[in-house]
This record gives sequence, C-alpha cells and structure tokens, in this order.
Amino acid sequence: MLTFLNLQPEIFGLDINDLSIKVAKLRKKRAGFYLVSLNEVIMKPGIVKEGVILDKEALVKHIKVALSTVKGERLGTNYAAMSLPEERSFSQVIQMPKMTQGELKTAVPFEAENYIPLPIENVYLDFQEIDVHGQDSSVNHMDLLINVMPKNIVDSYLYCSKKAGLVPCIMEVESQAIVTALVKNKKILEPTIFIDLGQDNTSFIIFSGGSIRFTSSLSVYSGQFTKAISEKLGIDANEAEKLKIMCGLVPGKEKKYNVKQCLDPILYGLASEIKKYINFYKGHVGHEYFYSDKKIEKIILSGGGAYLKGLAKFLSDEIAIPVEFGDPFINVQVSKDRSLRITREKALSFTTAIGLALRGANNEI
Repeated sequence: MLTFLNLQPEIFGLDINDLSIKVAKLRKKRAGFYLVSLNEVIMKPGIVKEGVILDKEALVKHIKVALSTVKGERLGTNYAAMSLPEERSFSQVIQMPKMTQGELKTAVPFEAENYIPLPIENVYLDFQEIDVHGQDSSVNHMDLLINVMPKNIVDSYLYCSKKAGLVPCIMEVESQAIVTALVKNKKILEPTIFIDLGQDNTSFIIFSGGSIRFTSSLSVYSGQFTKAISEKLGIDANEAEKLKIMCGLVPGKEKKYNVKQCLDPILYGLASEIKKYINFYKGHVGHEYFYSDKKIEKIILSGGGAYLKGLAKFLSDEIAIPVEFGDPFINVQVSKDRSLRITREKALSFTTAIGLALRGANNEI
C-alpha cells in the first residue's frame, strides 16, 4: 500500500521516568522496522518521583522540549504510545473457567478483586489470555494475565500528554514495552528473566512462550550505585559516576579506589532480591501445564545501568543462571543516519522507548 493511502496514524514511543524523557519513532518498511527519530531530555529530580507526577506543568514543558528537539526526522505526528510506571502497576496470572470474551469482561474484575491491593473502582484493569497449555484440549480453564494501574496515576499521565499536544493512543506498563523490544518475534519458549536496570527504577520480568508470566519492581536501581560510591569515598556525584563507569566491579585505572567494595551491600542485596522473586514465581504460579516447571534459561539485562563492568558476571555467579545483555535493536534495522547512531550501551537505556515505538509502528492500537 502506498504511504499516502495508509489511513493508520504514525505512532511514536514516549518513555517518561523519574529523571528523563525518551522518544523513539520507527517506520515499517518491507525489510522491517527502521529507527527514524530519537531523543532524550534529562529532568531535574522532583518533577516525577517513583512514578508519581509531582509537577505537571514542568513535565509538560519537558515533553514539549523532547518532541521539538528530536534527532533524525521530525516526528510529524502527535499520536503517542506511552509508558506507565512499573512501580505503580500490579500484574498477576489468574485462572478462569473457559468463557467468551464478553463474559470475561464481566467476570474478570470480580475475580481480580481477590488479588489486587486496591479497590477495583480505583483502578484501570486490562487482561490478556496466555497460552500455557499448548494444544491440550483436556484443560478446562483459561490462564489470564491481568494488569492493574491506579486511576490517579494513569489520569495524571493522560493529562500531561494532552497538555503537551499529544494523543496518547497506547498506554502500557514498562515491562510490556521492554519485552516487545528485546524478544525476537515476540516468542521465547523457555522461561527467561529480563531485568531493566534504570537510573531510578528496576523492572523484573519473567517471560515464557509468548507472554509475561510475572513482573515486579526491584528496590535496587542504578542511581544507588553512584550514591554509594560518592558517600563511601567522600567524592561528589559527578566524580563517583566517572569512577563507576571506569572501574565497575573489576580492577580499573584508579587502583586506590575499590568501587566493588563500595557497592557490595547493594549488589548482594540485588542478587538476593532476584533469587527471592524467582522462588516466589516458582512456588505461586506453577501448575502441571505451566512453563514455570521448566528451568529458567537465562537472565537478560537492559537499562542504562546494565553495562556496569562486571555486573553480568557477578549476577551469574551469585544466582547460578547465565546472564547476558539485551539487544534493543533485535527487531529493528540499524539506521544509516549518523545522528541516530548510538552505542550498544546507550541503546540499552532506550529499551522501553524502542519497545513502545515498535508497538506503535505495528499500529497495535
């Protein structure tokens, strides 16, 4: 179909977190998806905190700046696929008797009340059926992944995006966008953990088959590494960040500083929390047909904090599961535009934005 005859709107990805706004836009061609626009705008602390918008007007201004200063092509559209904060969401796999979609829309909210920590009238609820049984026709129930988000959180993101002149046609939690970006063709048969280590929050996801099975937010995030180095070595945050990047968890040029020793309490806490969630998942969502009965195959790291030197090896040794880095461009063709070329390390910080852009480029409204 000729582009000018395509009535579907172009949709870009907009990832808002506590300290930055990231924008990504893809274009679908015969050979696949191509990155055509990219941007990042840093925000000062206090505009958004732990996923809660504290200063709406300031956020609106930053969104406008992010949109107007994109690298590559100008956006040329106000339709956005937006992220919602993982730390404010709740996801759960539940079982329901087999029924029609119409019946599910009525029944799921009543069943969900048994699981969610908030009154049902105060949340937005979405659900999708997940296939954990293959072609086994003897199974007489359905497995559903429910996603819940407080209405006040969603409404605040809607308000700010509309004030910035956008039409938010897709809104999804960060975990959904992360796996969209990192999973090739949307399917992994063996259970795989995704850990998106951001500057201000960390998402923990277990994915198997073609869907998410478990999500949570971890208490450890990349910004804590810099803070710990700064406090323990008595240096400012900028110097601590440089040391973190240069030395990581392995001996670096600055031998008088033992960065790993500064980070050990946080690192072992991170490993312990990951193991706790793995055990929780195995004990609470498995049944005789469930993929969780299989061994978790690997851990895939993404996010701006993932490339801390030595982190992948440390986690692999502590958790006894292979750890590797994700590739946010696994479903995207590399751009020839020099202004859009970024390092693999930097690309990991755009994982959510790229996942949202993929959803938009597929016109999955």
